[in-house]
Amino acid sequence: MPNLLSEYLKIKVNGGVKTHSNWELLLRQARSAGVLSRLAFFRKQFRLFDPPQYFTHHLDSAEIYWHSQKRIVNWELYNLAKVFKLLNIRLVLLKGTAYSASGLNAGLGRVFSDIDILVPKHQLKAVKAALKWHGWFPEPMDNYDQRYYERWMHELPPLRHIKRGTSLDVHHNILPKTCNLKPDADLLLKAAVNITDSDFWVLTPEDMVLHSASHLFWGGEFENGLRDLSDIDLLLREFSSNDPNYWQKLHNRAGALGLGKPFFYALRYAFKILDTPIPESVIAASEIYAGSSKNRVMDYLFLQALKPYHSSCTNKLTSFARWLLFIRSHWLKMPWYILLPHLVRKAWLRLTDNTKKT
Repeated sequence: MPNLLSEYLKIKVNGGVKTHSNWELLLRQARSAGVLSRLAFFRKQFRLFDPPQYFTHHLDSAEIYWHSQKRIVNWELYNLAKVFKLLNIRLVLLKGTAYSASGLNAGLGRVFSDIDILVPKHQLKAVKAALKWHGWFPEPMDNYDQRYYERWMHELPPLRHIKRGTSLDVHHNILPKTCNLKPDADLLLKAAVNITDSDFWVLTPEDMVLHSASHLFWGGEFENGLRDLSDIDLLLREFSSNDPNYWQKLHNRAGALGLGKPFFYALRYAFKILDTPIPESVIAASEIYAGSSKNRVMDYLFLQALKPYHSSCTNKLTSFARWLLFIRSHWLKMPWYILLPHLVRKAWLRLTDNTKKT
């Protein structure tokens, strides 16, 4: 069945869907990919397509849900700001939370399951204690997972508020300690910019894109892959239109942070899949970071994996491509002497858990 959604995430007038069955398919693909509320804003803000009335009801419903979530997130940010003021630490927002709080196009209709923040590593202990005092507690996990987070990960174990039930991810970097890419979190924090008239800070436009690219192309999870690529597309469009020197700044920053490969992939697949208006000279210059990549192989894998996460766009080859990229992500993020024992233990736990259920 056709991939209708990718066409409708491009910022262009689109009249490709004409039949009732295809509108229904587009609806299902958008909902499964987590971008239905984004399509609602595309219709209103950019006036790119004119759906039938029954379809607009679903868009309106998705927009109402997004506004409801935004109110909840704003309340949580207000409470977090009070905690960080007491600590005299900047409250640096990441990913969807940052897009929304900054008023960026990528934040319009952007739904997310948790709030992501970045704090200096040396202040983690103080932050953790203060958050606990204000009701944020770690999700239940066994001792192995607890030690794994503390020793190898770039974030604390996920926190949940005991009364409000909202989730919080506290990062001290944007990639795990064991990853083959090692961006300097201090550079990210020092360059962070204040959102005007607020107590919130966000990464620079360059760092925001590089973080999103690293998360997508090194993370290995593609349930929201097309949504995340759409984030990158919208960020690139907005930032490059506001700053004529943006492309050069982004290229240079990728090199400074050691994130050239994710940067290369972000430009390559945003252009290939969503027609992001990237100058040819910029794409050509980014190839310096490609290294010895087998682009034909990676093209096949990512072009399969970044389809809508829906049965109409998934076959055995798509599933296999996503599985290979999942394995690749583990290999990139862990040396073999950590990865192999970790996988063996997880496989054993899964086996014993299944045995108990039979």
